[in-house]
Amino acid sequence: MRTNVFTFLLAGLGFGLLQAQYTDADAIRFAETITENELKEHLYTYASDEFEGRDTGSKGQKLAVAYLKDFYVSQNIGTAQSNGSYFQKVPVSMNKTPEGSIEIDGNALTLGTDFVSFTPLNASFDVIVFVGYGIDTPEYSNYNSVDVNGKLVFAISGEPVGPNGNYLLSGSTEISKWSNRSEGLTKRVEAAKKHGAQGLLLFDPLNFDRYKSYLGFMKRNNSGRMQLDADGAAYFSAHISKSIAQNLMDKVTDDEQSQVINTSATVAMQSGKIAIDTENVVAYIAGSEKPDEYIVISSHLDHIGMTRDGEINNGADDDGSGSVAMLEIAQAFKIASENGSAPKRSIVFLHVTGEEKGLLGSKYYTDFEPVFPLNKTITNLNIDMIGRIDPKREGKRNYIYLIGSDKLSQDLHQVSEEVNSKFMNIELDYTFNDENDPNRFYYRSDHYNFAKNNVPIIFYFNGTHDDYHRIGDTPDKINYDLLENRTRLVFHTAWVAANRAEPIALD
Repeated sequence: MRTNVFTFLLAGLGFGLLQAQYTDADAIRFAETITENELKEHLYTYASDEFEGRDTGSKGQKLAVAYLKDFYVSQNIGTAQSNGSYFQKVPVSMNKTPEGSIEIDGNALTLGTDFVSFTPLNASFDVIVFVGYGIDTPEYSNYNSVDVNGKLVFAISGEPVGPNGNYLLSGSTEISKWSNRSEGLTKRVEAAKKHGAQGLLLFDPLNFDRYKSYLGFMKRNNSGRMQLDADGAAYFSAHISKSIAQNLMDKVTDDEQSQVINTSATVAMQSGKIAIDTENVVAYIAGSEKPDEYIVISSHLDHIGMTRDGEINNGADDDGSGSVAMLEIAQAFKIASENGSAPKRSIVFLHVTGEEKGLLGSKYYTDFEPVFPLNKTITNLNIDMIGRIDPKREGKRNYIYLIGSDKLSQDLHQVSEEVNSKFMNIELDYTFNDENDPNRFYYRSDHYNFAKNNVPIIFYFNGTHDDYHRIGDTPDKINYDLLENRTRLVFHTAWVAANRAEPIALD
């Protein structure tokens, strides 16, 4: 309902100035179109056996993207791409299980025991260059004193500590991103590549055990590893065991000084690949006053498919719950538009593929082909598992874990808090928002690819449970009243972000 009589200022609540014609009653009325019955109806189809677990690139995933597209067509919610398609093709390939060897000083290393690598390289080296922690920043670099062009480099995990006990990179007792389990590896690979090295040997005990386990999974299941072809040719890196690292360190004369090690090496690694046909689904509702500013609501459309025995991992919670929540949110915004309350900013509905394979669909959208400019993307609200209850929360069920709301924008965090207080009164649990959370959930869903590009994010999450990535994640176990409440919370947050006078401020 429109009115030009009542103008109100919510700046004291952190909302900024909303347009006069958008009242709280309007927001509540449109949020109430999100119902547990409709969510249930969607999810019993989307997470049905017919969809075969929606594995990336599979027949079931094709049924899923068709279901999403058909819904947007039925609601007359438009395509986002200039070519008129709801589908954004994502160039993904499946690496075959790697084969090959590495020799150091003529001694053959065993793949899966002495080293783990998923990337190809055929080259011989007269020497190996030790580059300490493999760090390269303007303030501190292990590459300043050595020439690594065309060489094989060897680095160890960790980062330098000053005489006062503080880490040099952060200037405090807090570690930097170079010590993050996933991001630290990526940054070291990028540094080696930037300085012209042909490849990287890395000793990182946590990642070695992690990738050793993954290689074992690939061998047992005859299953490859998916990657984005948009990343270009794979850069060679290998995780080496403690014993191999120690043999190399025995030849280092000063472990704080980058230096050439008179040690020969031969790398003969092969890793073929098979193209995978997969896509994101992107729809949007154009803003009525600020159409060139965008609120992106996202969830991943894929899951892990079937077991080797043919049992189906339905993925009702992960992330069927987020997928159907987005459909209901889109419908609510469409109803608002048809009743004279179109959002001021554009709302983008981004269903991404390949999340279970390494956040591939969202990485392609943010790093290679954003449909809408990231510097005009005001915020990303990412929904990944919001239909169940964490066993730790039994008895206190009306909650949601929020992750990342304050990482890049205190403004967004304040909006989120007060939207909830005003409309939903759900307990907002920040347990997993702790930077030292061992689960590292902040880095494990699609919001992260927006966050690393300086787009403020909120990750909505119910936590894991016994059926996580198992055949028991079925629609009958979803708490549909909670799914309704949590979906409405996301809608209300998007509503305020889209309609307030000022965009969400990036810190």
